[in-house]
Amino acid sequence: MGRLFIESLNGPKIFKCKCCKVDSASHDDIISKDFQGRYGRAYLFKNVIQFLPLPPSLQVNISLGPNEDRHLMSGLHTVNDIYCSSCQQILGWRYEKAYEESEKYKEGLFILEKERMLKEGW
Repeated sequence: MGRLFIESLNGPKIFKCKCCKVDSASHDDIISKDFQGRYGRAYLFKNVIQFLPLPPSLQVNISLGPNEDRHLMSGLHTVNDIYCSSCQQILGWRYEKAYEESEKYKEGLFILEKERMLKEGW
């Protein structure tokens, strides 16, 4: 495993990993609060803290799992699970590809599970 880099987000309202309190996303990046995850309510984000333009061994705050086809409530999607780089907790997933035309807007967006997150600055 490479070196672990942890970045902090700026802003008054930040979502953090519930287990290790590493920053994951900003409240400003929420698109919708009306999504369903594996463990209940989930939020759709346009961005989460991601990789810097560094080699894959230098991950920042989250890491993405491999592509996986998954049947979700809205149909078949190719997704990548999102893991906390610090504690390896699954936080949600990223929509890589949507197969139904009405779901294409989700491609490249992120789901974070409310159950897996802490809110700071609320």
